[in-house]
Amino acid sequence: MTEAPDPQDDPPPPRREPLPWSVPKDVADDPAALERVRAIMAHPAYLQADRDLDFLASDPARGTRLQLDYLKPELGLREAGIGHTIVVFGSTRIAEPAAAARRLAAAEAALAADPDDPELALHVRQARRRLENARYYDVARRFGAMFADQTDWPRPERVAVMTGGGPGIMEAANRGAFEAGARSVGLNITLPHEQYPNPYLSEGLCFSFHYFALRKLHFMHRARALVIFPGGYGTLDELFEALTLVQTRKIDPLPIVLVGRAFWRAAVNFDFLLEEGVIDAEDRELFSEAETAEEIYAAIADWYEDAGCPLLGPCRPGGPAVEGG
Repeated sequence: MTEAPDPQDDPPPPRREPLPWSVPKDVADDPAALERVRAIMAHPAYLQADRDLDFLASDPARGTRLQLDYLKPELGLREAGIGHTIVVFGSTRIAEPAAAARRLAAAEAALAADPDDPELALHVRQARRRLENARYYDVARRFGAMFADQTDWPRPERVAVMTGGGPGIMEAANRGAFEAGARSVGLNITLPHEQYPNPYLSEGLCFSFHYFALRKLHFMHRARALVIFPGGYGTLDELFEALTLVQTRKIDPLPIVLVGRAFWRAAVNFDFLLEEGVIDAEDRELFSEAETAEEIYAAIADWYEDAGCPLLGPCRPGGPAVEGG
């Protein structure tokens, strides 16, 4: 018995006699019929649902869009055999040292032309700090390369560096993996202004999200460690969400490494939160600190050794490996 043809295959041969609905009503029977049929078919209601962009963008279709925002990256990561990720967050404004130096020179030139402008003076101060912080670009790049050296595992256990896919620290981590010959993942978010993914992401492993919530889900879904460099609102958002998920045991604990002790101790006074009684002592221990790529790597390795867990495969610290949800 032969299998019925797939509707997606080549179209079947034409009929010798056309079916009644394959041609519009004859104008000999109703001269206005053809124009009315054209008007009916031109109306958005006649569009097939999956081709009607206005419908897909409508409020009632939000549930479907949420499903699609989850499903497309999930299928792409599965197809690529990406079983686990090391997620790197950090500022988009921390550029590589040469670029930071050029931007400082431009800011100083602008201030020299108008030395009394307080906004230009602020730009110079910021550019100087960004040049000093450009060392973190090199650290993230080094870490991406170091970790890529350890990611030659078979499907579906392969581990990849994952970032938000943008510039700055994200670019640096993806670049390190790229230069080491490893694949890496980027999760871009659609924003009102034009943006571009960084050029060091693997083709086929850069995904664009509409919803921040689904993007966050994919950051955490395969994460085996979070490495968080200095950054602004977006970086702080990701940090505190991860800490909250671990604190409340919505997810199993995992290593969270804050890179740049001086920055993080100035940006967030965790000891103050502890003394105020709004977090507990064990919450203060949910993360570690590092300065160099080697320290980051060691912090992750030490965490898994202390927890008695393998880097590959889900587990609960202090207990046997368990199946993830």
